[in-house]
Amino acid sequence: MDLQNKTAFITGGASGLGLATAKNFVASGARVFLYDLNKDALEKAAAELGTVAAWHSGDVSDEVAVAAALEKAKAAFGTIHINVNSAGIGGAARTVGKEGPMPLARFEHIVRVNLIGTFNVLRLCAEIMQLNEPQTNDQERGVIINVASIAAFDGQTGQAGYAASKGGIVAMTLPIARDLAKRGVRVMTVAPGVFETPLLAKAPDKVREPLIAITQFPKRLGYPEEFAEEVAHIVRCSYLNGETIRLDAGIRMPA
Repeated sequence: MDLQNKTAFITGGASGLGLATAKNFVASGARVFLYDLNKDALEKAAAELGTVAAWHSGDVSDEVAVAAALEKAKAAFGTIHINVNSAGIGGAARTVGKEGPMPLARFEHIVRVNLIGTFNVLRLCAEIMQLNEPQTNDQERGVIINVASIAAFDGQTGQAGYAASKGGIVAMTLPIARDLAKRGVRVMTVAPGVFETPLLAKAPDKVREPLIAITQFPKRLGYPEEFAEEVAHIVRCSYLNGETIRLDAGIRMPA
């Protein structure tokens, strides 16, 4: 699917990987609707992107808020062709630590935002996409791209909740692609390694250098623009479906 004149609904779109994707899409002729919790960052990002961008603030796991955002997106741009789910949270805690077992509420919150939130958004976007006119000779009507993490495969100590949430995204990619095949909607997942997000950009060398050391090649953290290029490639390459792509320069995380 070509990005020209398409509309993308991007969660986590106010910063980091989501904003880089939005910028790439706009440069390719697309319209973007940004969804994020940070109102100030959303307003700033939309102003930078111009009239082809709109936004709504809310929680990805909130059905009512997401539905309201999608109605706003349809009012602004007509429909949704692409959904990129990059919203997510971290949260390290050992299963049993010095203060006892990991609070169940913490585990549940991580899974709710990262996994349930992703499914909540994509199912509502798919409902809209199925009504689109075919955009390619293959009768393609929409593309959904979820964001997991290498933690889905290499979860480190203290990452039980995060790894479970991202592993769930990987696991549901194929069944959802199968569910939506007859509706002309593709589903893919990207599992990023360690990227130059605003959080890591401020991290001291003692945090950054060990991560770079275990990266194979190139010996650096990933650029958000590289993530955006991969997402744009997935949109354009209609034969990509039902799969997870590691985008990590060959890094394998230790325990």
